[in-house]
Amino acid sequence: MTDTPPALDAIRACLTGIALPEGGNLISADRVRALAVTQGTVTFVIEAADAAEAQALAPVVESAECALRALPGITSVNIAVTAHAAPKAPPNLTIGRHPEGAPQQRRIPGVKRLLAIGSGKGGVGKSTVSSNLAVAMARQGWKVGLLDADIYGPSVPTMLGVTRAPASPDGKVIIPLQAHGISFMSIGNMLPEGQAVIWRGPMLMGALQQLLMQVRWGDLDVLIVDMPPGTGDVQLTLCTHFDVTGAIVVSTPQDVALIDAQKALTAFKELKTEVIGLIENMSTYVCRNCGHEEHIFGHGGVAAKAVKLGLPLLAELPLSIDVRLAGDAGKPIAAGEGPVAEAYGRLAARLIAAAEAGGQG
Repeated sequence: MTDTPPALDAIRACLTGIALPEGGNLISADRVRALAVTQGTVTFVIEAADAAEAQALAPVVESAECALRALPGITSVNIAVTAHAAPKAPPNLTIGRHPEGAPQQRRIPGVKRLLAIGSGKGGVGKSTVSSNLAVAMARQGWKVGLLDADIYGPSVPTMLGVTRAPASPDGKVIIPLQAHGISFMSIGNMLPEGQAVIWRGPMLMGALQQLLMQVRWGDLDVLIVDMPPGTGDVQLTLCTHFDVTGAIVVSTPQDVALIDAQKALTAFKELKTEVIGLIENMSTYVCRNCGHEEHIFGHGGVAAKAVKLGLPLLAELPLSIDVRLAGDAGKPIAAGEGPVAEAYGRLAARLIAAAEAGGQG
């Protein structure tokens, strides 16, 4: 017989036994937010005053997890810590401040071009496209940087196979990480594994500014910014505070993705950021066993949208299990050989040729 999960009152009673470093406990100090228990899983947020305190609460989180797991009916515990500033990355570097200064079109020192890659919705493979395009452009001789601006769901560290924290010689300047011939940076490299980012909009905006301006990018032909899905604070900050050369919108062919892609296109237009083209991802699937080609998500939807809007269709990238396996292994498929790597190579060559000719598309 399965134990019945305890009521919230019993969980709160358990948390009164978890002492805080400054005295009191999690409940008496009113540190617990959004407490819930669902099918044996306890979830809640511990609120910290600042980033330093958030770090100091690590033993408290561990003690709370152990105590709650000992309760009958509890199978798992998920605890997040939120603060008005992010946990520090070594040494003493705080990411997640509020934005500084009035909006202005700033250029990043040493960076010739700033390319935003966006989408209207999640799940269309935007980060996969960003990572592989960066590697493909580097293979053709360009100096390339990649910024993972998806603060809530950073995936670039996994896709590039580097999850360690970056170095900072003075606590102010960040040295970007290196992988597969490119420089890159992600908030995912600056937080403990599994750490949730629970920030309000202004903190997201400040974090993006820091990741662009405090990272020592060096001389780059292009800095690719992998945007979060949608049309929120990160998009607004990038396009109003920085001199964005152009944007690319990624979508799958299906109607629901195209509806959201149109919103991303409209947002870039309203922010006066030039869209240099569209990419249709997961365009077609070819069976590895029999060679049958099938359009799982539909066919030609992005191409039709590009024609309607008078924009270039930059590439039609296939749906392939090899892409997924390569990304999970931290070895982008564009770093190897084969049909998909060649597709990314053609896309990179097209963008480089257009840029060196003086155009954007």
